[in-house]
Amino acid sequence: MSMLPPDASAPAPGAAAQTLVQVTEFTDAACPWAWGSDPVFRLLRRGLGQQVRWRRVFGILFDEDDDPAPDLDAEARWYEGFIKDVTAHTRAPYAARLQWLTRTSWPASLAAKAAEAQGEQVAERVLRRLRETTFVLGAPADTPEAVASAVRGVPGLDLDRLLADLAHADTLAAVRADWAETRNPLPEVRDLREPGPHPGRAKEVGEEQYRFALPTLLFDGPGGRVCVPGWRPLAGYLAAATAAAGEPVPLPVPFAAPEPVPADEALAYWRSLTLRDLELLAGTSVAPPDAVRVETGNGPLWLHPDEADTHPATRARG
Repeated sequence: MSMLPPDASAPAPGAAAQTLVQVTEFTDAACPWAWGSDPVFRLLRRGLGQQVRWRRVFGILFDEDDDPAPDLDAEARWYEGFIKDVTAHTRAPYAARLQWLTRTSWPASLAAKAAEAQGEQVAERVLRRLRETTFVLGAPADTPEAVASAVRGVPGLDLDRLLADLAHADTLAAVRADWAETRNPLPEVRDLREPGPHPGRAKEVGEEQYRFALPTLLFDGPGGRVCVPGWRPLAGYLAAATAAAGEPVPLPVPFAAPEPVPADEALAYWRSLTLRDLELLAGTSVAPPDAVRVETGNGPLWLHPDEADTHPATRARG
């Protein structure tokens, strides 16, 4: 029997909604801290299931009106070093070489937002592919053409619909609203003073303007609102969910199960796994024997064989 819980978007027949908490995730496909947090967020999202309603806000880390760097290669090398510094804490993969710094977060954010109309699993896999263009390929999907190439072949994705929705005025309005929401951080994170490599203090993005640090999670429920910014351990998110719910919430899989989720089942569901994904979701560092290994500058990424058939990192292998 599968130990993966059912999709939060697909409750069991006749089941009443059990949502206790709304989670708002402020993120960006090109943010290395968000990429490094992905394994914990995957576990929370699946494990807490219908106890939470999860909403993503795309914060636009790289805006279109940002001044271009005078030396684009030097800027890329600097950001490449920053990514490596981040992964010293997150242990996430990074590309052997970052070919360029993300020129704008808008195309990837519009695509990730548009994908939500095609269901939770499709949206998850689209966003994961978009993250991997930066942190596995080193070639950020920062144009509509690059987005289309990155997500082509995602199971269940109607690519033509995605590209049409990406260009629709409603999608642009939704991401503009995300931009504004991200730039209205809570007072407590504007003045945050905590130790750690990324405590999540709000970032200055202009004169008298701030935005939430990425990633930041807000937990809202009967017990109130709890903000968990920056790089945090799993226990911090579980405590926030409990506080917001006003009552204990069951631990997510695999911690509530007698055995971890089998690695082959985790790979079949999530399609791509880092070492940290394997450890956290499956309780092992050993990938399934049929997993397709992709080398990065910081350890492997493993792809499900079907994922490898269409993934941009392996597509050229033919």
